[in-house]
Amino acid sequence: MTAPQDKPNDGGVPVPVTPAGASSGAPAEHPPSSPAGRGMFGNQGSGDVSGYGGLVRQRRPIEAASRPFGGYFDEVYDALEEAYPGFADAIEKVVVDRGELTLHIRPERIAEVCQVMRDDLALRFELCSSVSGVDYLGADERRLHVVYHLTSMTYRRRVRLEAAVPVEDPHLPSVTAVYPTADWQEREAYDMFGIVFDGHPSLTRILMPDDWEGHPQRKDYPLGGVPVEYKGAEIPPPDRRRSYQ
Repeated sequence: MTAPQDKPNDGGVPVPVTPAGASSGAPAEHPPSSPAGRGMFGNQGSGDVSGYGGLVRQRRPIEAASRPFGGYFDEVYDALEEAYPGFADAIEKVVVDRGELTLHIRPERIAEVCQVMRDDLALRFELCSSVSGVDYLGADERRLHVVYHLTSMTYRRRVRLEAAVPVEDPHLPSVTAVYPTADWQEREAYDMFGIVFDGHPSLTRILMPDDWEGHPQRKDYPLGGVPVEYKGAEIPPPDRRRSYQ
């Protein structure tokens, strides 16, 4: 990154030129959404001065996969179809991307699918290693997605399940009765994204205080923050910083 060049005025005295895109009070409080993510949190002009301000991330559409999926993916698909009577209604689409199999599940069926994935002898996905939330603001009407990473230690296989819920009704069944490891992970997804897991034994915040308002990892959540003093200088919070390019 090069510093902006000074331009001489009529008297030959250099006059500082404000860099393009810079402002003194950047509105980074509510970042906009766009088909192409710009900078961190979708901001225009690097309000967080992290060096990512010029980054433009084009969203690549993820297409549904068709048979054959390859590897053991077809065996997992066929075994689930045979073992689960509600298969046709529960599976929204199948995606194979970056060497991973993702089964997109109707949210109301997620606990049933997990039960079959764990118990069927041809599947035996005994471990749920992760339950996490994703916010697809501006890319999906059901913008809150829950991702489950399942591992079969018997067959040494992995699969991802994904369920999507809208912000207006972010409810889906808890899988803690099937996978006890999901207990704190579902609490974190609830705390950070506001996703409600019906049937969870104690769905309370796990990172933020109980009386905290909002869900910090939603993409429309205000950046906020507090000023920090360091070696005599005060560093403003992200929503009060000027934009650098």
